[in-house]
Amino acid sequence: MKDIKMDRSRRAAYWQVVFTFFFFKPDHISAQLQYTVPEELKQESTIGNIANDLGLKASELSLRNFHIVSRSKIQYFSVNLDNGDLYVAERIDRELLCGIKLSCLIHFEAVIENPLHLYTIKVEIQDVNDNPPTFTKNVFNIVISESALPGVHLALGYAQDPDIGTNSVQKYKIGENEFFKLEEKTSIEGIQLPELVLEKALDREKQSLYELVLTAVDGGQPPKTGTALISIRVRDVNDNFPRFNKNTYQTNINENVPVGSLVLNLNAVDDDEGSNAEITYSFHDISQAIYDLFTIDPVNGSITVKGAIDYEDTDRYEFIVEAKDGGELAAHCKVLIQVIDINDNAPEITITSLSNTIPEDSPPGTIIALINVHDLDSGENGDVNCEISETLPFQLISSSTNYYKLVMATSIDREKIPLYNITITAMDNGFPQLLTNKTIQLTISDVNDNSPVFDKLSYVAYVYENNPQGTSIHSIQALDRDINENAKISYSILSNNIDGIPVSSFVSINSITGIIYAQRSFDYEQLREFKFQVMAKDSGSPPLSSNVTVRMCIIDKNDNAPKILYPSPDTEESALFEFIPHSAEKGYLITKVIAVDADSGHNAWLSYHLQQVPDPSLFIIGQHSGEIRTGKELPYMESLRQKIVVLVKDNGVPSLSSTVTLNMVVAENFHQVVPEIKRQPKPAETSSNVTFYLIVFIAVISILFVLTVLVIVIFKCRKTSTPTSLGTIGRHVYPQFTLGCPSEISDTSLPFPFSYDVCVTLDSKQNEIAYLKPVQNVPTDNLIDTGDSVVASDQSQQQVQPNSDWRFSQAQRPGPSGAQPTEEAGVWPNNQFETERLQAMILASANEAAEGTSGLGGSTGTMGLSARYGPQFTLQHVPDYRQNVYIPGSTLTPTNAAGKRDGKGGGNKKKSGKKDKK
Repeated sequence: MKDIKMDRSRRAAYWQVVFTFFFFKPDHISAQLQYTVPEELKQESTIGNIANDLGLKASELSLRNFHIVSRSKIQYFSVNLDNGDLYVAERIDRELLCGIKLSCLIHFEAVIENPLHLYTIKVEIQDVNDNPPTFTKNVFNIVISESALPGVHLALGYAQDPDIGTNSVQKYKIGENEFFKLEEKTSIEGIQLPELVLEKALDREKQSLYELVLTAVDGGQPPKTGTALISIRVRDVNDNFPRFNKNTYQTNINENVPVGSLVLNLNAVDDDEGSNAEITYSFHDISQAIYDLFTIDPVNGSITVKGAIDYEDTDRYEFIVEAKDGGELAAHCKVLIQVIDINDNAPEITITSLSNTIPEDSPPGTIIALINVHDLDSGENGDVNCEISETLPFQLISSSTNYYKLVMATSIDREKIPLYNITITAMDNGFPQLLTNKTIQLTISDVNDNSPVFDKLSYVAYVYENNPQGTSIHSIQALDRDINENAKISYSILSNNIDGIPVSSFVSINSITGIIYAQRSFDYEQLREFKFQVMAKDSGSPPLSSNVTVRMCIIDKNDNAPKILYPSPDTEESALFEFIPHSAEKGYLITKVIAVDADSGHNAWLSYHLQQVPDPSLFIIGQHSGEIRTGKELPYMESLRQKIVVLVKDNGVPSLSSTVTLNMVVAENFHQVVPEIKRQPKPAETSSNVTFYLIVFIAVISILFVLTVLVIVIFKCRKTSTPTSLGTIGRHVYPQFTLGCPSEISDTSLPFPFSYDVCVTLDSKQNEIAYLKPVQNVPTDNLIDTGDSVVASDQSQQQVQPNSDWRFSQAQRPGPSGAQPTEEAGVWPNNQFETERLQAMILASANEAAEGTSGLGGSTGTMGLSARYGPQFTLQHVPDYRQNVYIPGSTLTPTNAAGKRDGKGGGNKKKSGKKDKK
């Protein structure tokens, strides 16, 4: 408790400070301060230093958002945030605020944040003697009968003083006279009521009118007074006064009763007769406020409601009723009306501190708002409960009387709900219950808590080989559930190497759009596919990222012509002779043209055709195997020489081809045709014709090439984009298959089910000619059944499409030579790696045979292959070529792998010692 003395306008004002802690919690403090100040202080008068009283520093008030919350419409007090002084902001009139109440308190709350503290402040307003007593009338007219006996009491109107206590009316006095004296009567409420007492009998004939000055004196220092004139008229006869059956009438009424409702019936009687007994009722000496609320019937004395009764304005009414008879004699009674409160006021919700936006990672317990609820009703009608929906991730915690904290109950996720409309419901306990709703809109701000997510788990992109540098290949897209900067995604390729070369030299990516571009022109024959990782990173703080694997598949184009391995086009023409014995029957295997293509898929499917042949019926070639056989039985003659040109073309668009020239020599034995080979007549006429035809052919090809280029340019101008798919390539020989990476098409090689005999012929100059002949007894369970058993010699019959299950069987996948009839060579491998293996093996075997290093004198059954290409060279699915080597005129006797050769060729034959395939 501390007392501070102040001098304001020559009046001494005292105040008190009472500081009480109600409770203390870790998250906030609630306390109460009480000051006592006199009314009518000047504005900006200092009451006390609230910062010191609360134990705070003045500098903390602004930083911690110190503010005052008042329930009244007028803010009577304010705080100087610079020094912490609590001062008067508006004129304080205790009589206007509290009326006749003895205790006059002004309540308000002080709130300080960071951390949250709440203080309840009461200011008691002390009364000062600033109002003089006043009478409701300036003149009190009294009529008294001259027959009145001494001791008669005449009621007077009492003076009203808005001040209370000693500052209210304390005594009355009248001017000196010999007939009347003044007495005071105290009511049950403690009010001093003045009365005139007749001391000496009156004589109307001597004096009919008396005028006295009535003075009311209060107890202030200095005292204030109020006066009224008492006019006493002496009248003869009427010597009986009206009388009420009660001196005080009390009743209760509900607030908001309808206008016209009966409040009370008064009853007064007069013993006189005639006009002296006729009583008239009226309000006596009351305020204008009561005149506005109540009315009285002058005849029967019933009091009814005239205006709206509101308990919150006044809970009690007190006034005087006068009953006057016809002889001007009057009696008075007091009426007390008690107002009963009903639940007619809904609770009020006030948000004193509010955060409109919170981050989504705010922990549970974060304070969002401080809420105050208040009900003007009293008792249970004023008891208020506050609640919010249970489905929301928030809760209300009672902080102190009528205060609640809105806090987070659980964690929240902006990506699920970015905005909350929190409806606060305040409901009282009255009957019927009244409630008030208030909605708070809370925005959840984003934090970077979501990594970018790609629309696919992995990507497969395709690009044709020989592509232009800078070609867009594929588009990568990732999404981020966050917003603004947290959702801005940039793309980058993670650094790694492909065969020792940085991936950045292969591809690049647009960091904004995610489009992948080729940094170089790809070659399918050098690089089939490669993988790299793309990272998507957002712009949050800290940034989050995700990676995805992109597999880049190079699509083959037909940019490699078939390469003929056997017979080699580079060999001298004198070596390109094939020996055919006279005993050869129809279907006799003469030789086999072997070719490979560096391309893959259908671009590497090869077909063999006889381009130039003197007698088409004499020789036939397997369109898919390259095996050259006799088409009919040979006519009997000493020797026959035929020159044929074999065309090997692939299945690409456009198709590429290669040719090789073979000389077929028919003789009884090899020695018989040696002179013919040596001579090799070359008529000049034939050579001249060939040259002419070659020039014409080159000219036609050039014209066609120019026309093709023009058509392609026109087509490109008309069509802005080229479809990425291969489209439908209508080919007559080979089926098409689905686009894919090499690893998607085949992970292993196809089996090569045929064994071949290798025949090597030697002339006098030790030049060799080798060919393969398929072994006849090889099982054909895993060959492709095309539906045709024999390929016609005229090549007019179209090939039947392979079985639809060819994709799923290793033995039935089409190789570079296409699907094979059962009587032709086996299925070729279908990918480039197998082709290269086969090419290497065939070249090695042919070269070793030609050089005389074959198995004729070495390891049996391997064609003299080195350890790398021998049967022990265990590549997966690599065929075991168990060829026999036949050299006419040699002492070796090769063994036919399936039945014996049908021919009766000369020379000794020796088995090559082929080993069975494991």
